[in-house]
Amino acid sequence: MSDFLKRARVAEQQMRALFPATPLQRNDHLSALYGADIWLKREDLSPVRSYKIRGALNAMGKALAQDASRDLFVCASAGNHAQGVAFVSRHFGVRGVIFMPVTTPQQKIQKTRIFGGDCIEIRLVGDYFDDTLEAAKAYCDAENGHFLSPFDDSDVIEGQASVAVEIDRQLGRAPDMIVLPVGGGGLSSGMIRYFREMADGVDVRLAEPAGGASLSAALEAGQLVTLPEVDSFVDGAAVARIGELTFSVLKSVPRAHVLAIPEDRICTTIVDMLNVEGVVLEPAGALSVDALKDLKEQIKGKTVVCVTSGGNFDFERLPEVKERAQRFSGLKKYFVLRLPQRPGALKDFLQMLGPDDNISRFEYMKKSARNFGSVLLGIETTDPANFAALFEKLEANGFAYSDITEDETIAEFVV
Repeated sequence: MSDFLKRARVAEQQMRALFPATPLQRNDHLSALYGADIWLKREDLSPVRSYKIRGALNAMGKALAQDASRDLFVCASAGNHAQGVAFVSRHFGVRGVIFMPVTTPQQKIQKTRIFGGDCIEIRLVGDYFDDTLEAAKAYCDAENGHFLSPFDDSDVIEGQASVAVEIDRQLGRAPDMIVLPVGGGGLSSGMIRYFREMADGVDVRLAEPAGGASLSAALEAGQLVTLPEVDSFVDGAAVARIGELTFSVLKSVPRAHVLAIPEDRICTTIVDMLNVEGVVLEPAGALSVDALKDLKEQIKGKTVVCVTSGGNFDFERLPEVKERAQRFSGLKKYFVLRLPQRPGALKDFLQMLGPDDNISRFEYMKKSARNFGSVLLGIETTDPANFAALFEKLEANGFAYSDITEDETIAEFVV
């Protein structure tokens, strides 16, 4: 047995001091939907609702084993890593200083404070994470603390590999395929290395957000790449640059095995898992489940494990998630209608709507010097085909309109 396998198994045992193994659950809904044997590794059910507690516990425990007098641990995070470090700081009774962007939602700040209690201090620095990270590292150096990287650290990677150890034991065999989310690469590199050394035949697929596809960019370039811009919607996995240590493992993954998942499509999976299964997933936590849509022809009849990596979902985001899901599914559209300024014109338009069409937004500016007025309309329906029928009626009756649903600039301004 390799040293890495031994260390990963020791790390997995260390987790039991804080929490039982997270469940590996067969999902009947997904299994029936894809004609496969689909299992979910529920990291969203850890004490901090993500796998990040694992790397933090392993790295902090090792640092204290080497120097028991060490009493300052520092990290920079706006989410799950912060909560994991806070929880583990309280467990070991050490001082944790957690740097978070000024723009971090209060819900995440409060959860981090609750997990860490009196053992942690939260410092809000910078509007952007790069500024926060720079401030955290500068403070750590000045105070001679131990910096806990969210992913690019060998002890953190080893701790995240404990997820693979549990799957191996819980399933009792290697699955045909494992689908993993990838952001900085701590979880994916640790698990890939574990299963590669345990059972070389395990097929792995990685899912990253399309707006933060740093692994795909690095694989295409053959070296680390810093993305010039990142869509932060999938905040638990959208990173501009994958880790150096993690890429040393992930660079051997075939480019075709890394899937870029559209942010709006992830929203459809979040809504589906909530409505059908009662499972609350954050955007990064839904990545692996959403990736099944791209793998449906490859997984039929196979045993597939998806790691649901986190469930720290702020329900204030639910209206946005629902909105994005509806637009992606073609069930909601926005358009500008040229409405004749004559009595009965609005009534004529309303009569064109189908029984399942619902107006969700209506803004009309009447201008007396013109023959037409512009109406901003938002319409929800139950079947995308209903819009084709509506637009056909509009055109047949001489109503001019512009569909602005896919116009990001206009839609972002008005929606």
